[in-house]
Amino acid sequence: MNKKLGLAVAGAVLALSSAANAGIIIPAGDWTVDINGNVNAYFINTRASGETREITGGMATVRDTNGDRVANGINTGLLPSWLGVSAKTRQNDLDVAFTISFQPNASDNGAAGDAKTPLNRQAYLTFGDASWGSVKVGKDLGIFAGQAILNDMTLLGVGGGSNISGQATTYGGIGTGYIYAAWKGQIAYTTPNWNGFQATIGVTNPNQGTDDVYQDRLGVEGQLMYSWAGDFNGKAWASFASYDVNTKAGGATTAKESYTANAYDIGVNGNIGNVGVTGYYYWGKGAGTTTFLGNGVSSDGKKRDSNGGYIQATYVIPTGTKLGAAYGVSKLDDNAGDPANLVESNRRWTIGAYHPITKSLNLVAEYNDVRTEAQSSTYDAAKSKNISLGAILFF
Repeated sequence: MNKKLGLAVAGAVLALSSAANAGIIIPAGDWTVDINGNVNAYFINTRASGETREITGGMATVRDTNGDRVANGINTGLLPSWLGVSAKTRQNDLDVAFTISFQPNASDNGAAGDAKTPLNRQAYLTFGDASWGSVKVGKDLGIFAGQAILNDMTLLGVGGGSNISGQATTYGGIGTGYIYAAWKGQIAYTTPNWNGFQATIGVTNPNQGTDDVYQDRLGVEGQLMYSWAGDFNGKAWASFASYDVNTKAGGATTAKESYTANAYDIGVNGNIGNVGVTGYYYWGKGAGTTTFLGNGVSSDGKKRDSNGGYIQATYVIPTGTKLGAAYGVSKLDDNAGDPANLVESNRRWTIGAYHPITKSLNLVAEYNDVRTEAQSSTYDAAKSKNISLGAILFF
């Protein structure tokens, strides 16, 4: 069975083990208001081993902020707790809608327990018509790699990046199978649905990336998707991103450099009966790993190649519990003169169980094993493993 997460996960429909469910619907004159979101928290135990020297770009962090190899915490998972307010109406032959959301934490490490500032990931409007498509203006999930995170089963759990208590979110499969789509100011157009085919093209706020890089032009991102229904249902997609980048001298490079970063991906998700399978692959030049543009170029401004992906399989047993297993990897090629401690690969194994107590409430248990290797064999692999137990409620 599927559960509609609605705007809590940017309007995507994920394969969950509970019934289709909207938020709290309130008629308000010409408007229909939807209050929706989720609350989640997990006990997470992380144990690290291997290389004690830092591997730049590594996802298997071997010590927490106190220098310990064992870390315990009660945190939100990959999907932060979420409160979204959306509304829609029909005016002058246009479908008009908006969404505003914020995302509080489950905990933090402040002395009074109120040190964290909530995230603000969505503030956008849409207008359009089924005959010609729709336009989105504002801040929402990025187009490139958006489907990678929305189809990752660890969106309901923890995944990797969990060794620090009180953090806003964990990383799920980010950096170990896909680049983070991020939340971007954008103006995007989506076509009507033509017998399952739909395309999106948009321009995004240019200043995405680290403090050492910036862009002179708007980013361009796009996606083509085909969805089908029936006993065997699913979707296939391909997307891209292109950014012109400048680097600050003394930051990511030793001199000011300019380059174009490009990235592409393909993916498919299929479901038949109680079985679900997802496959995803990406590649890029200057796009880096984990976050877009992160470690994308060497000190002389030469672009690094990167690629990766993940495979995932789930099965719903008679109790309604969804069992899943996934393997993901993100790789980065080095250039001549790159440091020996630059990351070569981040790999992740995940085993998870997601059990519906009610149509809104799921219990979650996961085991994640993350391994980081450097470009040089003089560095031992860094390893971190976590076990997480918790619950996530959607409304």
